[in-house]
Amino acid sequence: MHGKTTAATHEQYLDALPEPRRTDLRALHELIREAVPDLAPTMRFGMPGYGAYHYRYASGREGDSAIISFASNKNYISLYVAAVVADGYLAETYRPRLPKASIGKSCIRFKRLADLDRDTLVSLFKDAAAHPPGELVE
Repeated sequence: MHGKTTAATHEQYLDALPEPRRTDLRALHELIREAVPDLAPTMRFGMPGYGAYHYRYASGREGDSAIISFASNKNYISLYVAAVVADGYLAETYRPRLPKASIGKSCIRFKRLADLDRDTLVSLFKDAAAHPPGELVE
């Protein structure tokens, strides 16, 4: 599945995916839930997400978003990590530890979950939960 989705829950989103993508993203979902169980599941912007924070731009625009989310795209999986540390965007600081991924400011793109080290992902998720870019939303 790529593009817009009408899924209202994580399960609906995952069930709509073709294999092998469904298995990879279900495993990613379970890993996130195991690593950061305090980040409540949410659906935001058509993507499964975990934890929520409130953002406010200097322009006055504001809203809520997920701390961690993922999306199935045509050629890859996108893992979004909204977290900032002293060195900059958290995802970028993990670039050396995720050599098979393409990493932008807060997006980690990869073909298969097996391309990424499980322990590194657990560390990334825990760091993200500890460093949200805005105030947490309950």
